[in-house]
Amino acid sequence: MNLDAIKQVYLIGIGGIGMSGLARYFKHLGCEVNGYDRTETELTKTLVKEGIVISYQDDVNTIDAIFHIPTAETLVIFTPAIPKDSKIKAFFESQGHILYKRSQVLGIISESRFTVAVAGTHGKTTTSTMVAHVLKDSGYDCSAFLGGISSNYGTNVLYGNNNTVVVEADEFDRSFLTLHPNIAIVTSSDADHLDIYGDRSHLLESFQLFLDKVLEGGTRIIKKGLEFAGQISYSGHEIADAYASNVHVREGEFFFDYQDTNGRIDDIHLGIPGTHNVENAVAAIAVARLLGIENEAIKKALTTFKGVKRRFEYIVRKPGAVYIDDYAHHPEELRAFLTSMRKLYPTKKLNVVFQPHLFTRTRDFVDGFAEVLSMADNLLLMEIYPARELPIEGINSSWLLDKITAEKKQLVTAEEVLEFARDEKPELIVTVGAGDIDKLVKPLQTILEHA
Repeated sequence: MNLDAIKQVYLIGIGGIGMSGLARYFKHLGCEVNGYDRTETELTKTLVKEGIVISYQDDVNTIDAIFHIPTAETLVIFTPAIPKDSKIKAFFESQGHILYKRSQVLGIISESRFTVAVAGTHGKTTTSTMVAHVLKDSGYDCSAFLGGISSNYGTNVLYGNNNTVVVEADEFDRSFLTLHPNIAIVTSSDADHLDIYGDRSHLLESFQLFLDKVLEGGTRIIKKGLEFAGQISYSGHEIADAYASNVHVREGEFFFDYQDTNGRIDDIHLGIPGTHNVENAVAAIAVARLLGIENEAIKKALTTFKGVKRRFEYIVRKPGAVYIDDYAHHPEELRAFLTSMRKLYPTKKLNVVFQPHLFTRTRDFVDGFAEVLSMADNLLLMEIYPARELPIEGINSSWLLDKITAEKKQLVTAEEVLEFARDEKPELIVTVGAGDIDKLVKPLQTILEHA
């Protein structure tokens, strides 16, 4: 496929974070961009404002005629999350179009560029966004395809004036195997997506295949303790080839020192909270040092880094009320998030609103979820968000709640969460999950700001 010849692009599942990035990329290139998604969201509304045409009906009559006939100027992209019985997908296939996965297109875009790819079952979105920001803010520059909305730039795709691209490398459906990185980071490899992989051994096999894709002369940066070999190991809490030390909180802000085999950087102020984000920053610094970026430019960039929407995002931060929203949906992500909350606010009662994501993930990691959610002083547990899945008998939030040992715990609806906020006016509350729990953010913000 010759991307230079493309003039019109249709995306099936355009509302996904990765798909929307491609939609913006091709719109930026001057292409006519249309798409379909099942649900209207804030993100799809923003895409429409940017001039992209979106339909929310799985109806072939909504497809503009310019996309009907396969040509060298037409590109059709789909996400693996689209149901197999999608009428729109079936129409394009019946017309003779070659349908490309998002990952295939991303692989083609990146293959002629110097690529920094960040993989991991968690941590990859913040780390890739941090790498991109350091490169941008320092003047080194880059393009980037990110798995979240950067709070610094208000988007999930960045356009640079050089040949460097930063890519979030997604392990779901083995998507990251289309990439050929010059620099690869692996942040974590906890068991996840077992509906795809079956067991952790097959997940690890895919990560190794991803690392094998690193081009000759390239660099592998691996979190210390993972099963993979790399030129650079890194850690946020123990000695490695690159590591953080003297990690501490001053007036609610995280500071640390960085050390690698070529020297150290003292007293780095990280613009976002969390011990796990200190570790993410170590990986980002290692990339920046490989690219020759000066220490002071790295420090400045990390101080100004505002994070990613729904990743340890402060929604309300005032005397008497702190509200943070986070995307964590795996037990280890939750552990990192809640541990950092305890470090930041050791004397405050921690109210946690959590929405499990996927029946299979809840089933596969129920004991891990139960252990970590028991860290809450008060847990408000919502029903499982099904996403692409059908219900599984016996797998529900009541089953999970029975295993949780938090002092206070209850099943709640979205409206009951809002009632709790109105009545209790909590000093410290967090919403956590990858489903539609984000719909609570604005109403909770309104309640707590006026509490």
